[in-house]
Amino acid sequence: MSPRAGTMRLACMFSSILLFGAAGLLLFISLQDPTELAPHPAPGIKFSIRPQQPHNDLPPGSSQDGPFKAATERVTGDLSSRAPRGLSLRMSQDPQAQLNVGARLRPRQRRRRLLIKKMPAAAALPANSSARTLVRPAPGALDGRWASLRETQRERKRVMREACAKYRASSSRRAVTPRHVSRIFVEDRHRVLYCEVPKAGCSNWKRVLMVLAGLASSTADIQHDAVHYGSALKRLDAFGRQGILHRLSTYTKMLFVREPFERLVSAFRDKFEHPNSYYHPVFGKAILARYRANASREALRTGSGVRFPEFVQYLLDVHRPVGMDIHWDHVSRLCSPCLVDYDFVGKFESMEDDANFFLSLIHAPRNLTFPRFKDRHSEEARTTARITHQYFAQLSTLQRQRTYDFYYMDYLMFNYSKPFADLY
Repeated sequence: MSPRAGTMRLACMFSSILLFGAAGLLLFISLQDPTELAPHPAPGIKFSIRPQQPHNDLPPGSSQDGPFKAATERVTGDLSSRAPRGLSLRMSQDPQAQLNVGARLRPRQRRRRLLIKKMPAAAALPANSSARTLVRPAPGALDGRWASLRETQRERKRVMREACAKYRASSSRRAVTPRHVSRIFVEDRHRVLYCEVPKAGCSNWKRVLMVLAGLASSTADIQHDAVHYGSALKRLDAFGRQGILHRLSTYTKMLFVREPFERLVSAFRDKFEHPNSYYHPVFGKAILARYRANASREALRTGSGVRFPEFVQYLLDVHRPVGMDIHWDHVSRLCSPCLVDYDFVGKFESMEDDANFFLSLIHAPRNLTFPRFKDRHSEEARTTARITHQYFAQLSTLQRQRTYDFYYMDYLMFNYSKPFADLY
């Protein structure tokens, strides 16, 4: 054999080896799950808090692994915990059986992950959305009422997210700080976060959370002062960075709202039409001194007797003599719904249905229902739409319009109708 022929044969063999190697590498890559080749970012939200916190910020049963391990360990638990009362979703308790099921599902899960990656960006969940999404029960288990309430929730969240996307687009890029979650109360046993909106059933919701936490056997046993001035319930901002992140990423986040004008009148009646050792001297005196001509010495001394038009003047004044208060502040500022992705949005106007539906979703004890009693001034009628119109009839058309403008984002975000025909 000539040297030239030998050289060509060696070159051909080397080329064949390279081709087979490249083909094998391509086959290996094609069989891998692309989502497993790349590092996975932590779910949840960005924080501006830098120091690391001790592990005891996490709830009992959680680990340092945070949302990753918690979400993985609760996949089967979520299915049963979200089922309506009377519906039992049985899951196998045999660990080996669960491993076998997982092994059979892997090819399907890989295909699903590939499909999800190809979906439009608009279909993806927000960065701070909860891993514990509301699981839809099987169609056969849905009665008409349950299906209607579920559809109502879907529509409310859609309207809220669209309003945020249109008017508060920059909020989704902001970092959540403890201030943004300072009104959120934590119940670890049922993994619930509740944002307090005063004058929208918040006292009774705190009672419910205390019963869920095992701090009381009945909502009727909990007095007003224990609800508002005790330390039984923790706020989310009391936890460190890891604890806040874990709960926002894995707990069910909910808030209840109320028609803004009705909520405002309810707050005025509660704080200014009854004796009050805080609101009269702090707010009443400042309001009377600024907005009532020739106020009597007695009124200026006590701060009692503020009228609704004077209160509205204070509310709309950009240079108001005393600061804002949570009882009449915007829900959009109290709960930051464009920053925190709430799983459940209830309304005061449909409180009984919404509350009991929510309790079913979190698998609360069957005997726990939302209390109907009025927390304060029980002898007085609740603030209704009719009573609200009577108070707003005392205002000028311009004052009504400016008040509507003040609460415009709440009206838009929670899909409330204009309360007066002449508003624009």
